[in-house]
Amino acid sequence: MATLSLPTSRTATPRILRSRTAGKLLLLALVTAVLLPLLHGGSWPRHLTVSLDKPLTSASNWVIDNRDSHPLFLYFFGYISNAVVMAVRAVYLTLLAAGWAGVTAFGALLAWRFAGPRLAAGTATAFLACGALGMWVPTMQTLALMVVAVLASVVVGALLGLAAGLSDRLDRALRPVLDTMQVLPAFAYLLPVVLVFGIGVPAAVLATVVYAAPPMARLTALGLRGADPEVLEAVESLGATRRQRLLTARIPLARGELLLGLNQTIMMALSMAVIASVIGAGGLGDRVYQALASVDVGQALAAGIPIVLLAVVLDRVTAAAGDDRTTHPRTIGWPYALAVTVAAALAARLLGRLDWPSGWTLDIAEPVDRAVDWMTNHLYSGVPVIGGTADWAGHFTTWVLDPVRGGLQWLPWWSVLLIVAALAWSIGTWRTALTAVLAMAAIGVLGVWDPALDTLSQVLAAVAVTLVLGFATGVAAARSDRVERALRPVLDVFQTMPQFVYLIPVVALFGVGRAPAVAAAVVYALPAVVRITAQGLRQVDPAALESARSLGATGRQQLWQVQLPLARRSLLLAVNQGVVLVLAVVIIGGLVGGGALGYNVAFGLAQGDLATGLVAGAAIVCLGLMLDRVTQPTERRAKKGA
Repeated sequence: MATLSLPTSRTATPRILRSRTAGKLLLLALVTAVLLPLLHGGSWPRHLTVSLDKPLTSASNWVIDNRDSHPLFLYFFGYISNAVVMAVRAVYLTLLAAGWAGVTAFGALLAWRFAGPRLAAGTATAFLACGALGMWVPTMQTLALMVVAVLASVVVGALLGLAAGLSDRLDRALRPVLDTMQVLPAFAYLLPVVLVFGIGVPAAVLATVVYAAPPMARLTALGLRGADPEVLEAVESLGATRRQRLLTARIPLARGELLLGLNQTIMMALSMAVIASVIGAGGLGDRVYQALASVDVGQALAAGIPIVLLAVVLDRVTAAAGDDRTTHPRTIGWPYALAVTVAAALAARLLGRLDWPSGWTLDIAEPVDRAVDWMTNHLYSGVPVIGGTADWAGHFTTWVLDPVRGGLQWLPWWSVLLIVAALAWSIGTWRTALTAVLAMAAIGVLGVWDPALDTLSQVLAAVAVTLVLGFATGVAAARSDRVERALRPVLDVFQTMPQFVYLIPVVALFGVGRAPAVAAAVVYALPAVVRITAQGLRQVDPAALESARSLGATGRQQLWQVQLPLARRSLLLAVNQGVVLVLAVVIIGGLVGGGALGYNVAFGLAQGDLATGLVAGAAIVCLGLMLDRVTQPTERRAKKGA
């Protein structure tokens, strides 16, 4: 029987010696040998740090002293704050006036209009479930906040995307701004927003806009730049002006990207619901945050489920709106939908059922809490022989987290930069390596070298666990339609459930420390890695698999020697997304004992310490930039590898 075989070492060795990667590494080694006598070991040198405490503290004090008297706050930020409050209040009062029957009817008819009767039934069920869980009023508060935040994010993102899509210079200028907005942890910019606008709805809405506007901007620019040149040339030949070409050709051709941007903006805005509750957003996020403070899993789940339902419904509706094949304009028109909504609201008002009836609620908190108590009592330390989850957390900390952190902090600072340069240059260009090294060096200049290495050790450990579980699960999903169908709802829930919700059972099972912080990061990042891996393996050319089978390759050989190599780009993307998503939970982990940079950001927000919070947030941005460069090859290298 013919089998597939790998190249022998005799033929592989000359290729390694002749490779460009080996030449790059040899050049780095030579430069290091020349500069080694000038370098000193140990942690980052103190004389190479720059303290930002004084200027940031001065800026914070100036804002506090002038917030109630300076014209900038009275006549600019004050008007913005009032406009946001009025908009949210208007939407909230409209939702309350429509009542549960009117809101449910309008949501179902809207879903029917864009996606058909099946999603309409699912939408109605989702709204009814929110009321049955006793969360109707908080759901309406969150929905009102999200409507205003999403509209503002879409306007801001569309304007930025329009500028970037029509001007190469503005595109280059806006790219690092959008990168920073997406990578900077939300907790880091909550503090300056609170300093300017105070605790309340305006700060929550504007913080959400900062977080949710970049996807709309990027996809708008992508859609405008990707318009068919032949269509644009035909429109121009008809004598259309630049404005007419934009309105009649570019924007209609970018409809798919614009609706995808709306979809992503909604998802990211909903993911901010709990974080925004820290600064007074109210609604479902506030219920989840209060449950976290009291470690009440039942109440957290009761408030978290409506957030998931809203996210799933809005995701499906906006995704269907981008597909012309799923619209049903002849079945449900806008006048008919509005008429049915008004009729349902009036009927509920006449029957005295405008608010959700208190007798129609279902209490899930008590049974969930009993289940969590049983798990804690029997799994935390009561498992014989193999030990409980507390023992596993302790062993993971002792055998993995402590050695990795100790090893990173033991390395001389210049060797860390050298390793970063070698990794980035080996998969990219010298520009990639320079960016990664400068990002890592900026962490040392900010004076948070040791906490950053502590955070890096947790990120590396979490990414390793995520990739092992994610690749294994993704392979299983790619090779079995039944496994893929079973995993889809689980992954949907994991991706849309707020991090604070599953942080509570993680703490209950693993205690407080760095291990539960890693566990929370794994839960958050795992769905994306599984989806990307499964999709990449499923998209492998069937002809290549058929050729391998004709040579007698077993299923295992097909996986290792055909599917995985051909899916290399998807697997590298999975690694990259795993790193980014794990890093996004660093601050959440800091709340449960993760320490390091995450704790510094959370501490800065809690104490109003702008210097501590922003410096740690900037260090996380630099860490994310460095990790992105060392895990994602440049387009040229990716094409060559493919």
